[in-house]
Amino acid sequence: MSVSVEGLATAVKGRVVERGSSDYDDARALYNAMIDKHPAAIAYCVDESDVAAAVHYANEHGLRIAIRSGGHNGGGLGSVDDGLVIDLSAMKAITVDADARTARVQGGALLKDVLETTHQYGLTVPVGIIGTTGVGGLTLGGGIGHFSRAFGLTIDNLLGATVVLADGSIVECDADREPDLFWAIRGGGGNFGVVTSFTFRCHPVSTVLAGPVLYDLGDAADVLRWYREFVPAQPDGLGIWYGLVCVPPGPPFPEELHLRKVAALVLTQAGEEESEALRAARSFGKPLLDGVGPLPVPVWNTAFDGVYPKGDQWYWRGDFVEELSDAAIDVHLQYHESMPTWKSTMHLYSIDGAASRVGNEETAWAYRHAKWGQVIAGVDPDPANAGAITDWARSYSDALKPYVLAGGYSNFAMDEPDRVRGMYGTNYERLARIKSQYDPDNVFRVNQNIKPG
Repeated sequence: MSVSVEGLATAVKGRVVERGSSDYDDARALYNAMIDKHPAAIAYCVDESDVAAAVHYANEHGLRIAIRSGGHNGGGLGSVDDGLVIDLSAMKAITVDADARTARVQGGALLKDVLETTHQYGLTVPVGIIGTTGVGGLTLGGGIGHFSRAFGLTIDNLLGATVVLADGSIVECDADREPDLFWAIRGGGGNFGVVTSFTFRCHPVSTVLAGPVLYDLGDAADVLRWYREFVPAQPDGLGIWYGLVCVPPGPPFPEELHLRKVAALVLTQAGEEESEALRAARSFGKPLLDGVGPLPVPVWNTAFDGVYPKGDQWYWRGDFVEELSDAAIDVHLQYHESMPTWKSTMHLYSIDGAASRVGNEETAWAYRHAKWGQVIAGVDPDPANAGAITDWARSYSDALKPYVLAGGYSNFAMDEPDRVRGMYGTNYERLARIKSQYDPDNVFRVNQNIKPG
């Protein structure tokens, strides 16, 4: 299908890539190579007015809009067939106010950009664990990472935002200005507008004691049972998540462990003086490797980037867990054994601590009662393995349904419309009302979509 975008290149100031352009295939390529979409055009907007012009153009020409910041969206919802992709990657300025401990971050910045910039001031923002992730998508969905127990989710550190609305108007929102919109974007995804700038609270952390502690897969049951009891009793300052991983085939890991399937505890603590909690975590069992050491925050927060470059095949699902039962652990052990490729993985992120002391109704993110955020990801560079990794991730996720909370995490989801209502939990109806106010025609619908209501 050929869709005309005549006049778009003059409507916006930034570069426009259309079908037929020599760089079209590069421009449309997504992080998840399992997704192959062909937009009518990609507009690389340079500021808020440019985004507003692109939104106006799409509305006038009946084009669906997809918003792309970092492009990591697993379900490929940063692109759209025969529509307009508004790409924010040219908008990546970051300004830090060290005295106020805040950072103003444009919507096209990547997590690694934010961390490198704030680090220059001895500060950091709690974000996700892959540096090439876009700030926009991560934040709007919630934002789980190494510091969730210590400082809360990324949205708990969001102080304000600039948003281009469905009618092309530009608004500022925070606790006092457009408070309903500010509430909705903290967990409600990209349903309410294009967020072109975020203002974050920063924390005075520049160095962490962090790294993986790896165990033989035969010890996974003991590790999981210890983990579920140990974590909730620890001070907020200890970040700890459990992972099923294969040891990457390269440094800093010893060659004898390369590609070995292991159970991992991934530990993070601010500062260089080891706490009692970190010492206790490192002392459990008989690890194959203790990789904990002092690291600058930006180095730690990008440590997995090399394992997961753009262009792999991905299928993932995320859920929330309130109780890690023996029956659930048995399911995990079964699927640990059948993990199909070395890049495939399962993580159980600890989201108690500071993240759990925000009420379910204080932000749009409705799973504060969960103790863990669970993600199951089938990953491989070879398209021939797409079926195997998809089947494993789906089967694993389905087998755990009796043991997880109804719903799921929008940032760890494919394009599965039947799961959307559950992603927003008890806050869905309020979100639908706010959607009606700010986007009554559902202009922003290429996402985990909340319909106006």
